[in-house]
Amino acid sequence: MDLDFTEEEKAFQQEVREFLKEKLPARLSEKVRTGKRLTKEDMEEWHAILNERGWLANHWPVEWGGTGWSVMERFIFETESAMAHAPRIVPFGISMLAPVLMKYGSEEQCRHYLPRILDGTDWWCQGYSEPGAGSDLASLKTEAVREGDHYIVNGQKTWTTLGQYADWIFCLVRTSKEGKKQEGISFLLIDMKTPGIEVRPIKLLDGDFEVNEVFFTDVKVPVENLVGEENKGWTYAKYLLSYERTNIAGVGMSMALLDQLKEAAQTTIRNGKPLADDPFFAQRVAKLEIDLENMKTTNLRVLDAAGAGHTPMAESSMLKIRGTEIRQEITDLFRRAAGRYAQPFVSEALEEGFNGEPVGPEWAAPVAGAYFNNRKLSIFGGSNEVQREIITKAKLEL
Repeated sequence: MDLDFTEEEKAFQQEVREFLKEKLPARLSEKVRTGKRLTKEDMEEWHAILNERGWLANHWPVEWGGTGWSVMERFIFETESAMAHAPRIVPFGISMLAPVLMKYGSEEQCRHYLPRILDGTDWWCQGYSEPGAGSDLASLKTEAVREGDHYIVNGQKTWTTLGQYADWIFCLVRTSKEGKKQEGISFLLIDMKTPGIEVRPIKLLDGDFEVNEVFFTDVKVPVENLVGEENKGWTYAKYLLSYERTNIAGVGMSMALLDQLKEAAQTTIRNGKPLADDPFFAQRVAKLEIDLENMKTTNLRVLDAAGAGHTPMAESSMLKIRGTEIRQEITDLFRRAAGRYAQPFVSEALEEGFNGEPVGPEWAAPVAGAYFNNRKLSIFGGSNEVQREIITKAKLEL
């Protein structure tokens, strides 16, 4: 494939830049640039702006309210948005559930849920991980027993990102204990307001509440909330994960972060000269740039194949591994650039309106939190070790 932009793509790139300049609120852009915490209202505000322009579900087909953009146009939009420090689109409804509904859900499910995802009526979260069933997801134990026209769900999910805001959860549940463990799993859509659901936020070391435990006790779920066929949920789960892992690559986000890192290294003085001139630091930054360019090329190849109808499997695992390793390396270099200023972490400095005395340069405030938070990148969405097993089986047939 040709990786150079055509004249039409350059014109589209300019259109995106003008849109971001006009419509991206400066307050939101500044919060993202400086590593401040985004509220639910912040994320919903950006979703609404994109939806008004018809650009929120940029990978959906036009018939369901998508843009019909080419792979390259989507890449341009996502990259330009990241470089402008726009909030990232919350993926659970838009990028994870919606593709599953379009491929495996019923016409009625698509017509009911997809418009509500677009207009923000429903905030979705993901019910995959459980205690004892994270990387080995097929070992999940949350059970759904059919009784008449309902399933009765009992069990627990954990590490449910932003689940405290969710109206609905798409959930993997065990509906059979016969055969291989992958063969008895189903995919259910569950209203979070249903009696018997309890959400317990997990406070992280940086003081934030990003993930949750979700408990199900005799939760009644209508049979029509089953996606596809009973006991076929593992197929749908893998399809969803392939989109999640491709999304995790975060090429545009890494490009924006790398630019900020290079700027910080230029203004940080060590031993009487800019840190950017330190040969060891410069070598690591140069390697990062090369790795990022290589991943960008791979990402375009995978998106091109996906646009032609190919479901990314091993390729999305490759992107997941490299994308998370690169972002972890960037946050590690930020931490090293901050030096002693990375130690006194002030959680309140990440809140909008903080007017306390800064510790070190402005960019140092979120460095420690970002470094530790990003350690999880190589674990969630399927650990990198599991991704290497997928690649080994798919490509080397071992």
